Amino acid sequence: MQDLSENNVHRTGAIHSKGKSEEGDLMKKIIAVFLCMCMICPVLSGCSQETSAPDLYTITKVSGQIDWSTIPVIPIDRVLWTDDYGIRAQGQLCYDEDYLYVHQSAVEKEIRAENTEPLSPVYEDSCLEFFFMIDGSPNYFNFEINPNGCLGAGYGPKKNDRISIVRGDEKEYFDIHTDRTEDGWEVFYRIPLEYIRLFDPGFQFKGMMTGNMYKCGNKTFNKHYLSWTKIELDKPNFHCPEYFGRLDFE
Repeated sequence: MQDLSENNVHRTGAIHSKGKSEEGDLMKKIIAVFLCMCMICPVLSGCSQETSAPDLYTITKVSGQIDWSTIPVIPIDRVLWTDDYGIRAQGQLCYDEDYLYVHQSAVEKEIRAENTEPLSPVYEDSCLEFFFMIDGSPNYFNFEINPNGCLGAGYGPKKNDRISIVRGDEKEYFDIHTDRTEDGWEVFYRIPLEYIRLFDPGFQFKGMMTGNMYKCGNKTFNKHYLSWTKIELDKPNFHCPEYFGRLDFE
């Protein structure tokens, strides 16, 4: 016969309460261990955890003579698709009411500079590149320059669907200047706001856009590819706006 006395009911309730408490403590321990596994080893635990922020650069607004020593640097130091030959590069961007200014430099011992004519394959030489895409546009610009100041420029949505841009006065129009340095070379140029508006009439130096900076040399002594942002492709290809970083106007 079941004992329904008051004392027995109280004892039974205490046992049940104790059992639930122990189960609750056990579950807390299991959850704590699981969360720890997520933090330490996301692959084993099946957790997806984002640990790195997207590449972001703020374009400095300037007035008058540019002091490049005060402009933040974009590191072009991700070595892609080849061995690391010690070649490195960096870039800088700033702007005023009328121009987007670009400075890029490379640490490179073996410099190739063969191309001099419009539409030449400057990417075969030692080459510094800047690609950018206006926010909301399916198309992007590419500027590719070798140590001779020879420019390869284009506009379109992808590598094989672009228009090549040629100007007879491109060195003057973009104010292209190149110099040899102690350990490599550098280039300075400017992109007029009016030029960008030929393709996007409403564009202003405000808000954000996306882009990337590259260093390459397909026919240099040590063939190489470097990028500011990470690119996860099996074969060399800089025409991949899905890997562009974010560029904010100050």
